[in-house]
Amino acid sequence: MSQQAVDKIEQRFQDIGLKTDKAIWDNGEKLINLAKQVEANDIYLARRIMQRARNLKPQSEQINKELERLSAKIANKAKQTQTSSSTETSNVNNKKNKHILKAHNFYAELSQKPHFKTYTQPWFLLLLVPFILFAFYQLIWAAPRYESRAQLIIQQPDGMATMDPSMAILSGLGVSSSSTADTEIAKAYIHSEDMLNYLQAHSDIKQHYYEGGDIFSRLSENASIEDLLKYYQQHTTLEIDENSGVIKILVQGFTPEFAKQLTQTIVNRAEWYINSIGHQLADAQLKFIKTEHTKVEQRLRNAQSKILAFQQKNNLLDPEAEGAALQQITYGLESEIATKSAQLKGLRSTMTDKAPQVVMLEAELNALKIQLELERERLSQQQGTSNKPVKTNPVNTNDTAVSEVLAQFSDLKIELELAIKGYTASEVSLDKARIEAYRQLKYLIVVEAPTLPQDNQYPKTLYNILLFAVLQLMLYGIGKIILATVKELR
Repeated sequence: MSQQAVDKIEQRFQDIGLKTDKAIWDNGEKLINLAKQVEANDIYLARRIMQRARNLKPQSEQINKELERLSAKIANKAKQTQTSSSTETSNVNNKKNKHILKAHNFYAELSQKPHFKTYTQPWFLLLLVPFILFAFYQLIWAAPRYESRAQLIIQQPDGMATMDPSMAILSGLGVSSSSTADTEIAKAYIHSEDMLNYLQAHSDIKQHYYEGGDIFSRLSENASIEDLLKYYQQHTTLEIDENSGVIKILVQGFTPEFAKQLTQTIVNRAEWYINSIGHQLADAQLKFIKTEHTKVEQRLRNAQSKILAFQQKNNLLDPEAEGAALQQITYGLESEIATKSAQLKGLRSTMTDKAPQVVMLEAELNALKIQLELERERLSQQQGTSNKPVKTNPVNTNDTAVSEVLAQFSDLKIELELAIKGYTASEVSLDKARIEAYRQLKYLIVVEAPTLPQDNQYPKTLYNILLFAVLQLMLYGIGKIILATVKELR
């Protein structure tokens, strides 16, 4: 068969490949039925189809037997044609038979193994054999890995909508804060051993990683917790958008269902963790502030109790007012004594000392002076320390000087004022703590729910094969250069 006839067979082969469904074209067993349908009209095309089936599944006995049957049938047909053409004189027919034999030999050579010498060539051993093995692993043997995707974002509640604007500005709640730390915390927790233990307890990822993959991609059966953590981190990718703060979680699994289930478990646990640490911080802060506020409130109550007890003990409603009243009495007595003294001097200038008016005025003046001394003593001294007769103090039943009562009351009042100021400040601090605790609350919002993949993302067959070929060629070129250099130096 001429090269043109061979090209026509290849053209028909490519045409039927374009018309055939991909599911049939890439399946060795289904190609057997296709070859049988084509065999009646074009046996050469049928054998070409079976050669593709053998390339897809070289170990299939049924495919090899079918290919041998077609090759044998073509060979018999070629022999019969050669025998019948021996009696013909037409050069055209002889040429045609030669072409048939040539085509038979061409396709027979395709089905046979190459010469042993080819296997011993350095380029074959260093390039083609590893490339074929690697391509076979990537195309047929490598276990597919499916990737489920989820997107999350951490947000805080809008405090501006729930309080007075001035209070929000005072507390700083209106000022936006960076979410970088929150996203890094979430990333660290998702890749932590705590998350791994939770996933192991709820999803048994170690069993899946061991049973699902092939010999090169699966996890070792006796893997330690460190090996499992490293394997889990390699198959769980986290991408953080610095501008929006969105966290993208990419989780790999050997089945689509497990990949989605594992992603959902990670999302639920991360949501619980972010919400719990926010509430824990807020509760701890509020608990401390409330404890301090209770102490300040108890101090205020103690100060109020002391003042009330002091007032009841001294039978005084307002000691300061009582002291002011005593001072007013003293000032009034002094004024009256001055007036009486002036009157007495006036009477003595016109009357004798024994005149009734003079004697009466002197008696009043002496009584006023005695009363003045008593009032001064009540203000400055305790009763019982003076030799002068002292009348009972109606406003001081504990024989305590008014000045001392005022001093004690002043101390208690200062303590009460300090307690009130502390209580007011504590109330403000408590309100601010509540606002700050509200700010500490963070919520993990699911932007995109875990997806159920349909196509496997890994391994990236074409990329890996091309990269392997490029590396092979680079290493082979470097080796050739080294060998050439060594030969030149000899």
